[in-house]
Amino acid sequence: MIVILRRRYLAAAAAVLLLAGAAAVLRPGCPAAVNAAGAGCRTIVLDAGHGGEDGGAVSPDGVVESDLNLAITRRLRDVLLFLGRDTVLTRTGEDAIYSPEAVTLREKKVSDLKNRVDLINSQPEAVLISIHQNSMPDHPSVHGAQVFYNGAASGPRLGETVQAALNGAVNAGNGKNAKAIDSTIYLMKNVQCPAILVECGFLSNRTETGQLLTGGYQLKLAVCIAAGFLQHDTEGASA
Repeated sequence: MIVILRRRYLAAAAAVLLLAGAAAVLRPGCPAAVNAAGAGCRTIVLDAGHGGEDGGAVSPDGVVESDLNLAITRRLRDVLLFLGRDTVLTRTGEDAIYSPEAVTLREKKVSDLKNRVDLINSQPEAVLISIHQNSMPDHPSVHGAQVFYNGAASGPRLGETVQAALNGAVNAGNGKNAKAIDSTIYLMKNVQCPAILVECGFLSNRTETGQLLTGGYQLKLAVCIAAGFLQHDTEGASA
């Protein structure tokens, strides 16, 4: 069943790429061969939120956010690589990326965030997609994927296109609006590139948590996010 789902969603993503490529003009400063291959000029930085001792939100059944973030990020990387796009991951394993001198949990969190910001800002022509999970224990019926964007360049438009893709596939009858990220979120405040943070679902909702644990649903989320990014990318190229 997973194999069938994988083929279906990768084929859908490939179709999105072909349609977008047919409508787009070549980006200024990008080699024609790169555009023809659909590789684009941007480096897509994929950030699996939390990690290590900082597990993030936890479901009533003990599902840890950081693990889901990494699983979905890896699937998103695979979809984008399948489509020929360059990706960089802020973390590739379970551990966070704090510096050795950080000792306390607070120091590790601060160091981890600073290192992520430095890594992202060092990438040329970058765009950030940060993967997270939401939680509202006092409102367990709330569910669905929602996108938050920063104010850099085309960040708002990127957030809107990814949200539209999620609304069309995983938020059926439960559409949400992309929103500007709160200014207190350190990572999104300090990165210099267009950036979105995708809350893929609510760990406080048992049904949605069950879906988030399945490979098929993780892949579905990854394809939606990739499709939204591709639409944003090609619309920007033809603007």
